[in-house]
Amino acid sequence: RHALRLCGMACAISGEIAVDPVVSLKSGHLFERRLIEKQLKATGRCPITDQDLTKEDLLSVKMHQNQKSNVVKPRLASAAGIPGILKSLQDEWDALMLETYTLKKHLADVRQELAYALYQKDAACRVIARLIKERDQARAALSDVQSNMEKAVGKSGASMEVEDEKGISAEIKRKMEATALKLSNKARKTKVKGLQLTVAKPDAIAKYDQLSSHPLHSTTRAGILCLDLHPKSKDMVITGGADSTAIIFNRKTGKKMDTLKYHKKKINDVLFHPTSNMVFTASSDNTAVIWSPGAKGKFQKQSVLADHTGDVVGCTLHPCGDYMVTASSDASWCFWDLETSTCKAKVEKSEIKMGYTQVTFHPDGLILGGATADNTIRIFDVSNQKNVRDFKGHKGTVTGLAFSENGYYLGSADDAGVVKMWDLRKLKVFHEIDVGKPLTDLAFDLSGTYMLVTGPDVKVYSVKGFSLVKTFEQHQKTVTSAKFGRDASFIASTSKDRNLKFFG
Repeated sequence: RHALRLCGMACAISGEIAVDPVVSLKSGHLFERRLIEKQLKATGRCPITDQDLTKEDLLSVKMHQNQKSNVVKPRLASAAGIPGILKSLQDEWDALMLETYTLKKHLADVRQELAYALYQKDAACRVIARLIKERDQARAALSDVQSNMEKAVGKSGASMEVEDEKGISAEIKRKMEATALKLSNKARKTKVKGLQLTVAKPDAIAKYDQLSSHPLHSTTRAGILCLDLHPKSKDMVITGGADSTAIIFNRKTGKKMDTLKYHKKKINDVLFHPTSNMVFTASSDNTAVIWSPGAKGKFQKQSVLADHTGDVVGCTLHPCGDYMVTASSDASWCFWDLETSTCKAKVEKSEIKMGYTQVTFHPDGLILGGATADNTIRIFDVSNQKNVRDFKGHKGTVTGLAFSENGYYLGSADDAGVVKMWDLRKLKVFHEIDVGKPLTDLAFDLSGTYMLVTGPDVKVYSVKGFSLVKTFEQHQKTVTSAKFGRDASFIASTSKDRNLKFFG
């Protein structure tokens, strides 16, 4: 009888004997105080009848002290046997399934919201890509209009020297002079001496061997004609091919990063920008192109530089990084503002009848060197576009032209197999190397310690004494170009055999 009386004191929520029982004045149900107070704090309603309920509607049920301390709580009759235990487990299972269903529904809602957000992002990317494409088209149209206007002006004028109406402004000249002052002889000497401390030694270069070889570009129009190494990222290489494409290659992974397609004819020169994420290509289709990353990270055509009427044979970047010069077989060179992609000066000289074959900036940016097809090297003052000096003496077409980083030497190579070293202080040749076979390119390392020339092979010379340090003969066809890596720690070369090779 006592146990039955206790069963009547079971909490309507937990089903257990209430330790601190209270009764609802509205429904008459009995609850454990702590449980019903938590329920009221959470919902304010009776968990059994779903009526509004407050703490004031609860009446405490007094129990004898001995009842509280001595009576062992009996198991409810409904849960005493196996059927009761099974029902209890079934209830727990149902509660678990209900919770799982709720979680799955919440997960589905979250997934739907995520899908909607991704759709919005994709739509935004498409809009941005379309706007970039429209911007590029507008820039190309503007460039065409400027080119046509210049041609019209050239036909109506009697002068053989054609320059942009605005020309190279006083502001641009001040910027170039400031850059030249920053790269003064003293600063350049300090930089070169620092690089000479870390550059590879001749004995180490003499032991260099082929590290890897990578066939690139099309097999139908085979041949890699030019390359450049990124000045900051030592593993990035760009090559230009006879197949009219440029390929950005990762030396570390040995994989192509991107393929640049726009030109209609072979690519004659490629160039990385040292600080901005831009690359430049020059082609025999009379254009040069500025490339920059698009919405998906791949390089896209940013601007087409179309002021030349002949093959664009080379491009060279001003040391400040804001201006570029392109040279063409139409016997002109153009000075470009990269920010606006506009030609500030197109220079044609009446005394220059033959087209250009090479072009390069002096390290201080105030002097421009260009080689023409009449075997002459021409030195220009960039500020006023004046041809201040001509170097003659080559018997063949100049195929390689480069200033040493020390600013005093100019190296040139021709297709008669002769390398000439010019002293810019004395304005004459101070050393000559007769290789005996047609040469295709010439380059110095950044420290000015080594010079390499390409032709049937790759030859590395020490500038001090011009002794031959190493010859690499691994290419199967004519080597078209080669560059030194940082500190001459490796050498990259390209060839008409379609292979990009690394030596180190």
